[in-house]
Amino acid sequence: MKVSKTKILTLATAVIFFACEKNETQEKSIGSDVIILTQSQGSTLGYSKSSGVQLIQENGLYFKDLNKNGALDAYEDWRLTTEDRAKDLASKMSKEQIAGLMLYSSHQAIPANPQGFGAGTYGGKPITESGVPTSSISDQQKQFLEEDNLRHVLITQVESPKIAAEWNNNVQAFVEGLGLGIPANNSSDPRHGPVANTEYNAGSGGQISMWPESLGLAATFDPQLVERFGEVASMEYRALGISTALSPQIDLGTEPRWNRIKGTFGEDSRLSADMARAYVDGFQTSKGEAEIAGGWGYHSVNAMVKHWPSGGPEEGGRDGHFAYGKFAVYPGNNFEEHLVPFTEGAFKLSGPTKSATAVMPYYTISFGQDSVANGYSKYLITDLLRNTYGYDGVVCTDWLVTGDEGPQPEIFAGKPWGMEASTIAERHYQVLMAGGDQFGGNNDKIPVLAAFEMMEGEMGAEAARARIEQSAVRLLRNIFNAGLFENPYLEPEKSQEFVGNPDLMKEGYEAQMKSVVLLKNKEQVLPIREKKKVFIPQKYIPSTTNWWGIKSEAKWVDAVNLGIASKYVELVGTPEEADMAFVFVNSPESGTGYDPADRAKGGNGYVPISLQYEPYTATLAREQSMAAGDPVIAPEITNRSYKGKQVETANNQDLKTILETKSQMNGKPVIVIVNAANPMVMAEFEKEVDGILFHFGVQDQVVFDLLTGNAEPSALLPVQLPASMETVETQFEDVPHDMEVHVDEFGNAYDFAFGLNWSGKIQDERVEKYSKN
Repeated sequence: MKVSKTKILTLATAVIFFACEKNETQEKSIGSDVIILTQSQGSTLGYSKSSGVQLIQENGLYFKDLNKNGALDAYEDWRLTTEDRAKDLASKMSKEQIAGLMLYSSHQAIPANPQGFGAGTYGGKPITESGVPTSSISDQQKQFLEEDNLRHVLITQVESPKIAAEWNNNVQAFVEGLGLGIPANNSSDPRHGPVANTEYNAGSGGQISMWPESLGLAATFDPQLVERFGEVASMEYRALGISTALSPQIDLGTEPRWNRIKGTFGEDSRLSADMARAYVDGFQTSKGEAEIAGGWGYHSVNAMVKHWPSGGPEEGGRDGHFAYGKFAVYPGNNFEEHLVPFTEGAFKLSGPTKSATAVMPYYTISFGQDSVANGYSKYLITDLLRNTYGYDGVVCTDWLVTGDEGPQPEIFAGKPWGMEASTIAERHYQVLMAGGDQFGGNNDKIPVLAAFEMMEGEMGAEAARARIEQSAVRLLRNIFNAGLFENPYLEPEKSQEFVGNPDLMKEGYEAQMKSVVLLKNKEQVLPIREKKKVFIPQKYIPSTTNWWGIKSEAKWVDAVNLGIASKYVELVGTPEEADMAFVFVNSPESGTGYDPADRAKGGNGYVPISLQYEPYTATLAREQSMAAGDPVIAPEITNRSYKGKQVETANNQDLKTILETKSQMNGKPVIVIVNAANPMVMAEFEKEVDGILFHFGVQDQVVFDLLTGNAEPSALLPVQLPASMETVETQFEDVPHDMEVHVDEFGNAYDFAFGLNWSGKIQDERVEKYSKN
């Protein structure tokens, strides 16, 4: 076959058919700017007229001339492998462009909020005063996309799927016209969690389908369900313009007080590994017409698993987002088991993409492994992750790791643990020298370029260039694999129609019903087969302070959506009128493990985290903490022990409501429904009530469908429920299954893999496979 002369083509917006050496093509317009060209013998190409990009024809096939040089460069040739294309493009990039590729933006809302977190402007004005569409690119986004060469954008809330798709198209057209035409790789934290008070019905559709939280997915003990969730979520993500998921969170949840345990797959390494593998396979694999090559394609979403080497074993349960929680500890010498969800799960996929494409180390210093945070650790990233386990994907720091910490341990700011006294540029240098590739939450290329200069001084210009190109190749692979260089554009109307459509909502709803654990069912009081008169007491919402220091007001509210409840039961206003009571509570909320008031009184600031409602005094806590150290803001604190201190839960009214309702019902059944963020001490009320449902965040309607027998409970506990706070205090943060568990009045142990159905204790193949015994 004679190779035809390469030539530039500008295609009209009407639908045209070509016959170029048997390559049939069809052209379609999206809006007034985007052209989509499909070709029978090659990749579908999408490009923006305003970007200045044109098409190249070679041998009857079409390619995008992204760098506008009139020639077909290797990185523009979709016939080549991802590796070859990534290496060619990396070699062409300037240091400034590679620095931008290493940036991962701060959180971006669409449209930007007028003020506060995620604020932005449009022509110098808030969106409400700007007169521009809500899908427009903000001033701040234009700056970091153009001036800082940033190409990885973290998206938070979106006005609608249609607006998200339009924004995506605007961003892709904007960056397509810059430099080498590298597309934006937009990403998201998990966004499929249920909204409790929303109603589901056979025709329901929403902003996005709603599935169980991660701990709820784990409670199904069903990896196939989790893989299906990944498939659905990835298609919805791609319809929103999202091609990287900052998930799954596969930290091993061995420390029951940690406030992020709800985002894990629980405490068991085997279950977590199976769930991690299924999740990543679902997200990354494209099938059928959506596949481009090797399982990658237009339904694929890169999975950034977190947090290497596990952020679960936080000392005392304190979280690493703050200086008071900067240490993960291993009193049980069980470091290696925390790697299992990564090494045996996310890095050993069953599907063709083989491994999760990105990893995020946690904020913590893994005490005894290194003296710096995981993202700075050459041992953990290069020696262990890359060399021992052969991982060559992207390593991206958690957000704000390179920023300066706040003036007090409780202030939400940068998290440079172990590098507190270093400059911001030195921290970037340390990440790169440790083997990292990308900086979460940084929109600014300047400290990255400064780190490059340090590398050149240390390694020489040639070696430094080779090192940063290595990171660029890793980052570019993920953009090529998702097909974004060929077509990053969406049809907004189709996005609006697809995301959260009724079929997907139904799948998510059914999965939620499989995530609720029935713990107690005295005398088979459940399910309710006929419409009963039910009393539902209001719930007290305590005043709390969020991560940004904003305090909420305490209030009494309806515990559930009463409109939904009334479709299942006859609601009555007093216990005297009722046949039974449903009491909806949250698991105990005792705070973060640090109290500035204690510090102000001369203490070290450290207090217990409690999993019981009643006041708790930590008589069995360590005399000397395993780890300590705040060299900048609190160098004098060398012991973080909280032994002998007392803490009260903010929502102890929940326990009072349970016990008061029990008394008021005068022997009539009381059913408690717990929305659990953590394991909890059940002994405070279990013997006083007739039934307990335990879940990790579901729609109210799910609970009523289960209570009334429209579905049968099938979930199992993915964590142990402790017998007391004493066993919580004496367990090892890094060891699973090491607590004495609660045993109820019928002799049922609330242990890992326990759950009831209407017939009694579940003993099926899931229990046999995963039971710790």
